[in-house]
Amino acid sequence: MKLRALGRSGLYVSEICLGTMTFGGQGFWKVVGELGQETVDRIVGRALDAGVNFLDTANVYSEGESERLLGTTLARLGRPRDQVVIATKVRGRMGPGPNQVGLSRAHILSSIDESLKRLQLDHVDLFQIHGVDPTTPLEETVDALDAVVRSGKARYLGWSNLPAWMAMKMAAMQDARGLARFVSAQVYYSIAGRDIEREVVPVSLDQGFGILPWSPLAGGLLSGKFDLESEDKGPEGSRRASFDFPPVDRSRAAACLRALRPIAAAHDTSVARVALAWMLQKPHVTSVIIGAKSEQQLDDNLAATKLKLSAEELQALDDASALPPEYPGWMVAFQNRDPRG
Repeated sequence: MKLRALGRSGLYVSEICLGTMTFGGQGFWKVVGELGQETVDRIVGRALDAGVNFLDTANVYSEGESERLLGTTLARLGRPRDQVVIATKVRGRMGPGPNQVGLSRAHILSSIDESLKRLQLDHVDLFQIHGVDPTTPLEETVDALDAVVRSGKARYLGWSNLPAWMAMKMAAMQDARGLARFVSAQVYYSIAGRDIEREVVPVSLDQGFGILPWSPLAGGLLSGKFDLESEDKGPEGSRRASFDFPPVDRSRAAACLRALRPIAAAHDTSVARVALAWMLQKPHVTSVIIGAKSEQQLDDNLAATKLKLSAEELQALDDASALPPEYPGWMVAFQNRDPRG
């Protein structure tokens, strides 16, 4: 298991991060996963034993239950605190009140305290905003995040699900005001959904945001269990059967699967493992967030770190999954086809 610096920080994280969205199963989140305490203990312990040092959760996952389960597991396992990197997030609704959602100073400061209580920790290593809050001024959000870091309740800051321009604007505010700065970007990315390569990847490379892809198997579509050439909704009980998210262009995903399957067969491995290996070999990716409903699924995903694809295989997958040209990208490429032009 390789370790990589998280953006422009001195914090090192494993190339695989264990996501905890499958923990709990409260309310809406039941369709994602319903893992109870004993299973969570086994999966987290197995991941840590395999070299994973990075665990990601969010206050909104299973209405706080994911954090509670993870906190109990960490206490039971008794691993040294400085050997495990814990990340959580803030933005989602955590109660019925008007101030129990969003990225206001009020919600951020109350949420970090509530998350720490559920996690049974005195700090998290990475505190991330979980998306856009259209009603709170960006200045208020970056000031509140800085206060969390200065209080010692979080070591580093990250963002998730923002448009590139907004992440850049907030980073510029942090720089101008001498505030704690974002070091990471948690974003949807898969071989079937490469949209971040247009704007998010360039701004992240420029600004030093370590990219943490979520849903690298496109909500299970790239698990190899789906026939995207038909109307097949996948195996009974699969997440996609009841929660068709994230949105994916199925014709493009089908083309990806056609390219993935022969490579998986050549390596005598799973389609999912090849899809993850493709992402792990992308130089702009820091740590890939995987979720697991079973120890077998976890083991298969972790094994992707040992699968090295050849240049020819990577090129075949890149070609099959290439983004369609969009403006201004095609104009930039056209005007710079001759570097001296």
